[in-house]
Amino acid sequence: MLPITTTANTSNSNKGELSDDEIYDVLSNRRRRFVIHALKRREGPVEISELSAYITAWEIGVDLEEVDYEKQRSVYSTLQRTHLPNLEKKNIVTIDKEENMVRPTPQLESLDIYIEALSSKEIPWSLYYVGLAGVAITLLLAVAVEAPIFGALEPLEVGIFTVTAFGMSSVVHHIVGRRTRLGNTEKPPELYK
Repeated sequence: MLPITTTANTSNSNKGELSDDEIYDVLSNRRRRFVIHALKRREGPVEISELSAYITAWEIGVDLEEVDYEKQRSVYSTLQRTHLPNLEKKNIVTIDKEENMVRPTPQLESLDIYIEALSSKEIPWSLYYVGLAGVAITLLLAVAVEAPIFGALEPLEVGIFTVTAFGMSSVVHHIVGRRTRLGNTEKPPELYK
C-alpha cells in the first residue's frame, strides 16, 4: 500500500501545473517514482545510463557495483522509450538526447512527495490518529461518569495525557515523514519496508 501525499500547488489554474490526477498517474509507476527520487537526490542533471544503473540496483535489491549489464540495459531501454518521455510530457524533466542527460524542471523541484509504504501489519498515520482520539474520548468519558479505576483521575490529568500523546505522536510522525519524502534518503522510501 502506497498512500502518496504531495505538498505542491496542484491546481490547474496556472498553465503548466500538474493536477492531482496527473501527479497520481505519474507516481502510479514504481520506476517513475524511482526516477523522481534519483533526480531529487542529485539536484541536477543525470546521465540516463547512470539513472538506469541506480534504478536497476533498487529494483533487484543489490549494490550499484553488482548491477547486471543486461538488466540495466532493459531498464535503460524502458526509461528512454516510456518513462522519461512520459515525465517530459508532464514537464517534470527535460531530456537532452545529444548528451543523453535528464534534467529536473522547477516543477519537479517544487514538488514534495511523501510515500507512506505500509506492510500488511502497519496502519496508516491517519488511522492511528483516529484511534488515539478515540482512546482520549473514551478515557475522558470514563472519568466524567466516574467509572471504576478511572474515577480517581481528574479531567486535567486526562487533558495532559491527551496533549502529551498527540504531541509525541506528532513528533514521531514528523521524523518518519522526513524519511518518507522522495529524494531524502539513499534509497527510495518504499524500499525500507
